[in-house]
Amino acid sequence: MRSSAALLLLLAPLLLSAVSGHNITRLLAKHPEFSTFNHYLTLTHLADEINRRTTITVCAVDNAAMDALLASRPTIYTVKNILSLHVLLDYFGPKKLHQITNGTALAATLFQATGSAPGSSGFVNITDIRGGKVALGPEDNGGSLDVFFVKGVEELPYNISVIQISKILPSDVAAAPTPAPAAMNLTGIMSAHGCKVFADTLLAYPDASKTFQESMDGGLTVFCPMDDPFKAFLPRFKNLTAAGKVSLLEFFGVPVYMSMSMLKSNNGVMNTLATDGASKYDFTVQNDGEQVTLKTKSTTALVTGTLIDEQPLAVYTIDKVLLPRELFKDAPSPTPAPAPAPEKAADAPKSGKKKKSSKAPPSSDDDADSPAPADGPEADSEDQEAADENAAALSRLAGVGQVVLSLCLGLVMVLL
Repeated sequence: MRSSAALLLLLAPLLLSAVSGHNITRLLAKHPEFSTFNHYLTLTHLADEINRRTTITVCAVDNAAMDALLASRPTIYTVKNILSLHVLLDYFGPKKLHQITNGTALAATLFQATGSAPGSSGFVNITDIRGGKVALGPEDNGGSLDVFFVKGVEELPYNISVIQISKILPSDVAAAPTPAPAAMNLTGIMSAHGCKVFADTLLAYPDASKTFQESMDGGLTVFCPMDDPFKAFLPRFKNLTAAGKVSLLEFFGVPVYMSMSMLKSNNGVMNTLATDGASKYDFTVQNDGEQVTLKTKSTTALVTGTLIDEQPLAVYTIDKVLLPRELFKDAPSPTPAPAPAPEKAADAPKSGKKKKSSKAPPSSDDDADSPAPADGPEADSEDQEAADENAAALSRLAGVGQVVLSLCLGLVMVLL
């Protein structure tokens, strides 16, 4: 029994590692010589694909090799095809590379998985050659193997291996000029699917609509309030300053493509198009099974539908108008109570207290109101928000612990 307990202690770190997954951006951030490669994994959204997969190998190249690739000024879509050829859909740690069965192996890549690679052009040949060297080359490269394994960079055994190779894998198919996707009419998509009021308002403010349009190529996610809630909110919107109106509209856009599966697997704070230095303009994404909600201090909105989810653009509908704390310090105020009769001057202090208490959240958001100034309740809300986030983190940690405990108990039963 003691030997079983000791074995469980040894296996616990491995079990925790298996549950926790990986993040390619963080792994490469430890190695500045791969900063350009890391940057383009993020820019092309390949990092998201890598993080969602297990049993994977990333063939990284250093900054000098990336500079050589970028010198010809390829489009971002061509860069994505080239780099997707460097993501192998199998695990090849440094040790395995030198122990390949029969000295050679053929690995599928993300480029092959996209369906954009004709024939076998999305496969990479890995060969253990003389002198302890390992060579790599695309399968459609006429048998030429002039790219070599340099060293292991990062490794989570049987989950992800990051290795350095000597240069970019040459592939005429992957490097072929790739045009941008057909231009998408963002406001047209929203107008045709229940978000016409928001779309029309966005078009009325060129600075905001330009920000949305310019963000689409690099990846954009929009959370569009449905017509009824946004129409009811318009009186409050009109009370904002010109800059406040632009910031509020930009608050509903996130400068990165987020598929629904990504939203369902990511809890936490999300920056928006309105985020700028000290002006956070962020909200919290929370998911519970199939349900995704967006939360600010005073509003929780439910994601109710998908208008489009085609990289680099995703547009989702929400059932409420999110209120950023930078513009709305407190929850929306209810309809003010009638003023006290003038002759009861002695009751004035009591009237003042009633006004202060009127800042409690109402049952609806239909009342017009200008942004409230920052005061004590905001600090209380921040404490509550921090507590909520801590509780969510503890909940997730408890979930991981339950998985590990179940695995350990199962192992004990086998050993007994």
